[in-house]
Amino acid sequence: MTGERVLVAYASKNGSTSAIAGMVAEALREQGLAVEVLAVSEVDGVGSYHAVILGSALYAGRWRPEAVRFARHHRADLAERPVWLFSSGPLDATAGELVLPPVAGVQRIADRLKVRGHVTFGGCLQDGARGWIARMIVKSGRGGDFRDPERIRLWAHGVARELTREPATP
Repeated sequence: MTGERVLVAYASKNGSTSAIAGMVAEALREQGLAVEVLAVSEVDGVGSYHAVILGSALYAGRWRPEAVRFARHHRADLAERPVWLFSSGPLDATAGELVLPPVAGVQRIADRLKVRGHVTFGGCLQDGARGWIARMIVKSGRGGDFRDPERIRLWAHGVARELTREPATP
């Protein structure tokens, strides 16, 4: 897969999912892959990428609207390449202790795109969070950082192993 690029696209409100996307990208680079990390709003097209990893924060059991729009808008091109999804959001240890299935809306996206896999990572919500509900969660003491960098790295290394076993596209 030398010379082929992987896109890690994300939708983030308070920066946690953006940071997870960066961790995924770094782990892919550790495995020798060329990676570009962009917010979904910054992506013009996916045609120049060999593979795509798409992630979004979960709010009230849903992906960010811009991530859903991205998947819908680029559906044809995404269906032609390897795609993985990740969600971030649980503000507790469950994401690291259990295999959490994708929420219904994400499962629909996964089915339509025939994705290679989905994972849910713990989220992070701390002081300075945007949004009234987010601020109330932090104020009530239920916020915190539940991301697991090592779990994120291991998952991304698994994605890289799958990609490097594939023949390069002509």
